[in-house]
Amino acid sequence: MYNSNKPDLDELPSSAQLLKSTIIAAVVAVVLLITVILPAEYGIDPTRTGQALGLVEMGEIKMQLQDEAEADRQMQLEETNASDDQSSLIDQIFGVFIGAAHAQSDAGEWTDKISLTLTPGQGKELKLVMQEGAAAEFSWSSDSGVVNYDLHGDGSGKEISYEKGRGVPGQDGVLVAAFTGNHGWFWRNRTKQDVTLTLLVRGDYSALKLPD
Repeated sequence: MYNSNKPDLDELPSSAQLLKSTIIAAVVAVVLLITVILPAEYGIDPTRTGQALGLVEMGEIKMQLQDEAEADRQMQLEETNASDDQSSLIDQIFGVFIGAAHAQSDAGEWTDKISLTLTPGQGKELKLVMQEGAAAEFSWSSDSGVVNYDLHGDGSGKEISYEKGRGVPGQDGVLVAAFTGNHGWFWRNRTKQDVTLTLLVRGDYSALKLPD
């Protein structure tokens, strides 16, 4: 058996050299973290280097896909765990939906009619500016195909999700604002074709915020 020769002590790096190498490695790691990893993975670019290298867009896309995947997962979980008692409780607390028959029985013309076209994978948001307790009657539908939606609100330092749905062709009801702020819909087209949505709305709201 051949045993390698034991190196001389002079050949081994000194403590100072080891410390210097460790510091250099740490500095390189920090630089890579700030200039490459943060922009590419999270869209965070404090030095603007990631923007120049085209890494920021990559990171933003990753974060967007992650958020959408988490939203889909949460939606599936809520649908699985939903029950009639939970739905009744939500309706009782917020009075969000009254139903199509009741909505159509009220007299009067629709105040606003909006049409939105969603390309495959595209999402758009539309909200009403409402005071707490205000009610707005609505009816929306798609010309073809189905969409995912999230009826929610924000404002006054609060956020709420009234209801979510997947693969829905349309909906009628009454939205009652749980607090003063912006209340409305986010739709996303998960089909492979364009979908045009038409929203009819009337009631107690001061403004309608259209998507950019």
